Amino acid sequence: MFSNLTGWHLVIILAVLVLLFGATRLPALTRGVGQSLRIFRDEVAGSQPADEAPESRNGSE
Repeated sequence: MFSNLTGWHLVIILAVLVLLFGATRLPALTRGVGQSLRIFRDEVAGSQPADEAPESRNGSE
């Protein structure tokens, strides 16, 4: 789906975001998205049972 995006497409998307949210709000918006992703990854990693942890690859246990 996103494999056809070129550099110009990304520039246009960035310009639309700046127009919608303003240059002063974008850093706060990206910071909030980053924090949300970090919390989500921590919760997903914490919900996996310990006995399903991947085994070591070197084979020396």
